[in-house]
Formats: sequence, C-alpha cells, structure tokens
Amino acid sequence: MLAVRDLPLRLLLGPGPSPVPTRVLEAMAHPTIGHLDPAFLALMDQVREGLRVCFGTQNPMTLAMSGTGSAGMETVIVNLVEPGDRVVVGVCGVFGGRLAEVARRTGAEVTTVEAPWGQPVPLDRFHAEIDRVRPALAALVHAETSTGVHQPLDGLAEAVRESDGLLVLDCVTSLAGMPVEVDAWGIDAAYSGTQKCLSAPPGLSPVTLNDRAVARLERRTRPVPSWYLDLTLIRKYWGGERAYHHTAPINMIYALAEALALVDEEGLPARFARHRHAHERLARDLAALGIPFVSAEGHRLPMLNAIAAPPGVDEAVLRRRLLLEHGIEIGGGLGAFAGKAWRIGLMGHGATTYAADSVVTALQRLLSR
Repeated sequence: MLAVRDLPLRLLLGPGPSPVPTRVLEAMAHPTIGHLDPAFLALMDQVREGLRVCFGTQNPMTLAMSGTGSAGMETVIVNLVEPGDRVVVGVCGVFGGRLAEVARRTGAEVTTVEAPWGQPVPLDRFHAEIDRVRPALAALVHAETSTGVHQPLDGLAEAVRESDGLLVLDCVTSLAGMPVEVDAWGIDAAYSGTQKCLSAPPGLSPVTLNDRAVARLERRTRPVPSWYLDLTLIRKYWGGERAYHHTAPINMIYALAEALALVDEEGLPARFARHRHAHERLARDLAALGIPFVSAEGHRLPMLNAIAAPPGVDEAVLRRRLLLEHGIEIGGGLGAFAGKAWRIGLMGHGATTYAADSVVTALQRLLSR
C-alpha cells in the first residue's frame, strides 16, 4: 500500500495547484477544534477581512465556500440566477464555457460572446450584447486559466447597471496575483479558489457579493436550487448568527488564514510585482528557445503562461519526462489548445525567478535530446 509519506516531491508549475509554503502546511496540521468554537469563529472573521483586502472590497458578504473554485462559480450563479433570467457570458476558453453551462442549468436564457482561443472577449461585442439583451446578469473570466488571457473590463459595470443587471467576475486565477478591485470596478459578485495565487491547498472558494447582489438574492421568487451552496443559509454561519449549516473544513480554513497572513506580510503591490517579474524572466528565456506564447500580446497573464509546444514534439511525452526526470509539473493544453500548448503556472509561492529558471533549464535539456 502506498503511504502518503512516500509520495514524491514536485515543483508545481502547472495551472494549479501551486506550491504550498511550509507555514501553510504547518497551520493545516494544527489540531482540529470545533467549527462553533469561539476561537475558530474569531479566525473566520480574520479570514473574511483578509479576503476583503485581496478582493479590494468592503462587502460584508465575503466568505470562503467549502469547495474548490468551481464551487464558487456555481455558488454565485445558482444564488443570483433564476429560471428565465437573461444572462450574457464571455467565452474565450474552458472556464467561460463552464460559466455559461452552469447558467444554462439554472434555466437561464444564456447568450455567449465568444472569442478565438488566445484572445480576450472583444469589449465592443460584449457591450453590444448587453445593450441588446439587457441581461439580469453578465459574467466574464478575469484570468482565463485555459488560455493564459487577461480580460479587460472597461466600462462594463456601467453598461450592465443600465439594465439593472449584475456583473460577475471569475477571479480564480487572478486573486492575489494581479490587481482585483471589486469595489472600484463595480463588480457585483466575484469568486476565486485557494489553490492558485493564494498558495493554499485546493478545497475552499472565496466569494464576495455586494449589496446589489445580496438584494437580488433576497428578492428571489423561489429557493436557491442548491441547498449546500445556498447563501441565504451559509451567511448565517459566517455572519453574526453563527447558525449551523454544515461542518466547516476547519483545517482548510487554518491553511487559508495562514496563506492570507503571508499575503498581508508581503503586501499586495510587492506580490503583484513578484508575479510580473517571474513572468518576464520566463518570457525572456522562452523567447531565446524560440518558444512563442499562444496568448495575445498585451493580454498575457503573469501567473499563467500559455505557450506553444514545439512542432514535431509529442508534448504529452515531454511533459511526463519533465515530471519524472526533473520533478517539475506543467500543464497541457485544453480544448482548442489540446496537444498544441503547455501551461506554465508561476503562482503564489511559485512565482519566483528560481521556478522560471528551473523549468526553462529542464525544457532546454529535454528538447536538446
């Protein structure tokens, strides 16, 4: 039988999870206490405040859902969308497509605005669909993990609000790795995951809703279709009532609390600069190897680098050799990029020049053979 202690150590430079700092692992190993223990409830309040800083918001409804980033996506959609609502979703990769699918499953009338893989959703077309459809909710992926694309948002909040709609932003890959300003940008609801730039293990999904979104939740004409993700119930546990809903993943919240402490100690501006510096180092060295990006110049993410697999190379075989011979994990392409691209994550604790140099050196050795 394979013991956990016998599992190999890896340098995680894929699309997630990211490397977890020792302090976060040690926090996670702290003895479990009860989910209604006053000391644990105080830690939850601390986590909420740390998440508000990362999201750039003062929203009272800010919490960590029990589940990965996809749980955050589903939480926002199932709580804010009812059957028959008109929804507009930008799709330029896998996760925009997933947003649209979740909205369809609520019974919404979904309109998608699509862009070629590697390009952001064109804002002029997105604005045009908002004007035409006048949706109850519009949603975009801020940092598309499948393509390495950063999505502009200029003017969208104002356009959506003209129809009394809500603007939702997927921040799974961007939170704590590049600026996210929920209040300043007029975002009504946003969600993320712990396993990317926060560098905690996967298992929690930070979510924030502003007062407009909470008012929409409170005006629902029917119950939220998911009991487990129902914010009308969960907010009573994270809020002042401390009403039991489900047993919180206590040790995961320990880990998130320590990860947020590390963010606070470093400071967000320094953290963003570190991600940018590591990305620039990687981009420079990949160019020297003749390996181009598949994401559009000017819209490339610092924490998720989508690059072309060299022609004539079996990219899956090379990725496996990179893992087994060098102990470095990178991701393959998804969707339109399957078999054609690699995704190199420089996220959170892994956003370092050491990580960038390590993966380039290993790739150079493997390709030279």
